[in-house]
Amino acid sequence: MTDERSNTGNFEGRFTFRDGLGPAGARTLTRIRWVALMGQLTSLLVVHFGLGFPLPLEIALGIVASGALYNIVIQAVRQSGRALTTRAAAFGLAFDIAQLGYLLYWTGGLENPFAMMLIAPVTISATILSGAATVWLSFLALVSASALAVVHQPLPWAPAGLKLPSVYVFGLWMAIVIATLFIAGYTYRVSRDARRMSDALGATRLALSREQQLSALGGLAAAAAHELGTPLSTIAVVARELRKDLPKDSEWGEDVDLLLSETARCRDILTQLSRRPDQETMGPFKSMPFSAMVEAAATPYQRDEVVIIIEQHGPDGAFDLATDEGATMVDQPRVVLTPEMNQGIGTLVQNAVQFAAETVEITVYWDEVKASVIIEDDGPGFSPLVLDRLGEPYVSSRAGKDGHMGLGIFIAKTLLKRGGASLSFSNRAEGGARVTMQWSRGDLEAA
Repeated sequence: MTDERSNTGNFEGRFTFRDGLGPAGARTLTRIRWVALMGQLTSLLVVHFGLGFPLPLEIALGIVASGALYNIVIQAVRQSGRALTTRAAAFGLAFDIAQLGYLLYWTGGLENPFAMMLIAPVTISATILSGAATVWLSFLALVSASALAVVHQPLPWAPAGLKLPSVYVFGLWMAIVIATLFIAGYTYRVSRDARRMSDALGATRLALSREQQLSALGGLAAAAAHELGTPLSTIAVVARELRKDLPKDSEWGEDVDLLLSETARCRDILTQLSRRPDQETMGPFKSMPFSAMVEAAATPYQRDEVVIIIEQHGPDGAFDLATDEGATMVDQPRVVLTPEMNQGIGTLVQNAVQFAAETVEITVYWDEVKASVIIEDDGPGFSPLVLDRLGEPYVSSRAGKDGHMGLGIFIAKTLLKRGGASLSFSNRAEGGARVTMQWSRGDLEAA
């Protein structure tokens, strides 16, 4: 689950937007179109009847009616159960631009103050559609604005008429062009980042959910093994008593021996089930020394070609993990290997193993105030270009590799921060990457 080359790639594919807007998006588009059509109708009626300016009312109302007819068709399609695809949504926004452009043609072109509404469909596209769709809609809006600048019917006005200077019309055209490009570009980037963050948070929730399900399954298996142990022992005792009472040449002897062997086999299976995969010798969520927690999280990622070295540095100095020489175990924080801890530390260890040349060094440190874990590898290190952005989703992190760790590191950082950890990323002077995790000892032990 470390980067796009491993399980994280599955998360990315799982949480990307499908080729459809879903019921909420389609309903929002139709409502926005109804609001726009009501605004057009109200403006036409107020200008023609309220202000007394002459308008080609029959043509203008026909254009508004075409928009209403299109919206009714879209609603009927949606109510029939068919999803509105992104392509259909893009076509609908293109229709909105064309419908508004044709209405503006009969009401003064760019001299009409409502010409700025050409930006609206482009802004909506930048929010919910792809970059390619937004580019094409922006191009259509700019072409429509350019055509309306030179070809249009006179602006409805008093009998004397109103003739705007060409320089002013050119300024309106430039304002629409700049506003379209700026708003579309900015809105698209903000929406894209929001979608990526939503996808990454979804992947984090899925990773945590899987880890919690595994832990719950291990606890359930241990409980089931415990409950089945008593009746199985009773069966074994009864079988042994039967074997003693049977004559040696009894025809039931083989059956009783088979019963005893199968009982022993069941006992072995239950013994295996009672061992949790992440805490083989400990009960579910039982506390353990801080260094043992780190070792339990890192052990599954040991590889033959890469050596993982774990060192401990307690208040009294360094000592060897295997022999506990020099260790003062009572000085260590006692913690619980929660799914967040296991997944977060394990992901960072797996990343280090993936990029390491030969060695990954894990240093576990604690004192009376804090506890920390430092993971170092002898690989290419983090790219300096993205070092300050590590932990954000979908950020390529390592130079000289074709994979990415953005989502893996994002997941690890999110999970560990839930437990009160602070993370920092750097490169070693001799080459390779360094990840530092630090907790307040009080928060760590309380959790």
